[in-house]
Amino acid sequence: MEPAVIQLLILAGIAVFLILRLRAVLGTREGYEQKPLPRQDGSEAAATKPRFEVIEGGPDTDIIDHVPEGSESAKALARMKALDPSFSVSEFLQGARGAYEMILMAFEASDLDSVLPFLSRDVFNSFDEVVQLREREGLRVDATFVGLRELEIVEAVFDEDTKEGEITMKFVCELTSAVRKVDTDEIVDGDPNTIKQQKDVWTFARDMTSDSPNWKLVATGE
Repeated sequence: MEPAVIQLLILAGIAVFLILRLRAVLGTREGYEQKPLPRQDGSEAAATKPRFEVIEGGPDTDIIDHVPEGSESAKALARMKALDPSFSVSEFLQGARGAYEMILMAFEASDLDSVLPFLSRDVFNSFDEVVQLREREGLRVDATFVGLRELEIVEAVFDEDTKEGEITMKFVCELTSAVRKVDTDEIVDGDPNTIKQQKDVWTFARDMTSDSPNWKLVATGE
């Protein structure tokens, strides 16, 4: 064999040996490889770090935003929501706000028929007694609802036997009110130009298994 061929074989053997050693030390790389990312400082790393939120298993904010967590009221509201998944405490409060103004102004105007579907029989009879007394004495009330200053849940209870939920609310509103004689328009109480505050504690109830989403006013107080 010629010396040149022998020298070529020796070089080829050395090259194969070096390749095998490199593969043993560095390993192999296959497929697409991303370019090295630029180094980030602390603020950049924090900004790009994935954020994880607990979706299930935590407290129901729709409840604990309005009553203390773990309270009897919170437990009662949770039972109501378990029976009626469409029930929302936040939406109930929005509805209670509107119902309070509507019922209060209907009472002041002696127009109970317009709110009859939202009143229990006992509450209607109590309101109607006052309305009839005004009429007998020849009086009327001129009132204007200015706004609601406070709205909060006082208590929530749930009856496991009847499946009825009750939510007691405290309302503090501002309004103007004047009691006048019907025949002379003379003011006998109040002032139509003076805004006063009024506090009411009302209890609404509903059968949580009912197809109707309407709540009824079942009790009033101060």
